[in-house]
Amino acid sequence: MSRLRIVNLALPKTGTTTLTDALRHAGLTVADWKIRPGQSTRSDIPRMHLGKIIYEDYFASGDPLSRLGEFDAINEMSAVREDRSLWPQTDWALLQAIQTHHPGVKFVLTTRDPAKTADSMMRWNNLGKRRLPQADIPGLPRGFGRSENELEHWLSGHYAFCRHVFAGAENFLEYDIEDDDAPQKLSSYLGIDLPWWGKSNQGTPAPGEVT
Repeated sequence: MSRLRIVNLALPKTGTTTLTDALRHAGLTVADWKIRPGQSTRSDIPRMHLGKIIYEDYFASGDPLSRLGEFDAINEMSAVREDRSLWPQTDWALLQAIQTHHPGVKFVLTTRDPAKTADSMMRWNNLGKRRLPQADIPGLPRGFGRSENELEHWLSGHYAFCRHVFAGAENFLEYDIEDDDAPQKLSSYLGIDLPWWGKSNQGTPAPGEVT
């Protein structure tokens, strides 16, 4: 049996931290947004954003997960701040490279109602009010995203992108984080038990964090 590898294609504020906590309770190792000290035996990736690692390895070797072999799941790949705007989950060529190098990979798309998500983004630190509008993001060019309506369009567009490129694929599951059956759907798709499912990361984020 091939090793279980999971890659989440979600955007921020759609339940990504809940997924991380659920997978960790199931005994999986999860890389979420940034490699924290103590999470890796490597000396070259701690404190780095996942998006930066993924793009560095994609262009260096062709394998976006080259230095992430210690992790069963890759979650919250995006990072946005003044000096970077990284969104691997929107890059089909990169996602295809993951499939090529890791043919058993299982992609998931965690979704949430776009209107609720846009509202959450506007209230989450300075994510919606400053960082997103000031960054160049696929589907959301610099200067856009200052309103909840624009964020809703962007979110809906990303969902449509994922549904299109993974249409009919057996290694893709989309689920709504507010669906009562979400944990059962995810458990069946991944072939693992999920002993915990709840709501995570509803408080105040660390400075600069996107989740």
